[in-house]
Amino acid sequence: MQEIKLDWLKIVLVEPAGPMNVGSVARVMKNFGLHHLVLVNPQCDFLGMEAKKMAVHADDVLESAVSVATLPEALQGCFRAIATTARVRDWETPLENPRDALPWLLEEKEKSAALIFGPEDRGLSNEELNYAQRFIRIPTDSIYPSLNLAMAVGICCYELAENVKESDNQSSSKIELAPFEVVETYYQQLESLLLQIGYIYPHTAASRMEKFRQLYNRAGLQTKEVAMLRGILRQVEWAMGGKSDHQNL
Repeated sequence: MQEIKLDWLKIVLVEPAGPMNVGSVARVMKNFGLHHLVLVNPQCDFLGMEAKKMAVHADDVLESAVSVATLPEALQGCFRAIATTARVRDWETPLENPRDALPWLLEEKEKSAALIFGPEDRGLSNEELNYAQRFIRIPTDSIYPSLNLAMAVGICCYELAENVKESDNQSSSKIELAPFEVVETYYQQLESLLLQIGYIYPHTAASRMEKFRQLYNRAGLQTKEVAMLRGILRQVEWAMGGKSDHQNL
């Protein structure tokens, strides 16, 4: 059997509620060569007996799992992130098939990437989805479309593993995206400036910034491009008489 290497890829579970689900996720991750499990504000004992019973021989994945308070914390260091959703949303950014979208996570090997799954009862909120660059929906029968969390993770892990060998044979002339925290800092600076000039208002800021995120996510910002955009914002602040902090460039 071929050894599968996907060590740079994080599986992120947001507020998982079922310890047996988490254990099953750990097992299917190890089946397909994934070992980095991150839990955002877990609502269960993911190191308890129920979780370990379902993990079987993947105790090491559970024990090395990282628990964080927020999704931005989980995505620190990531250059690419795909979020899963079962709901059809009125967004300009399309929902993609896992087979079409997931290979994108493999384009920059050894640069941390993340695949994000929402809580079992509600899925990811719009705010949580904003932190991803692309979005997938696993096609299921309309009569009963709901998938168990571990099943959804398993389908995606399989698709990723199938693409590893193919991606190894491709040339690495792909765009190198800016890391998550660099882009997030730009969004914060942009929002602050737009509030200052009255382009957006506090009560509409979240929805308007959502549109900007979608626009930039489609563009696929590189680190130098983010630096250029932040430089423009800083120059605008200077022209308005605001304080310029060159240390944040």
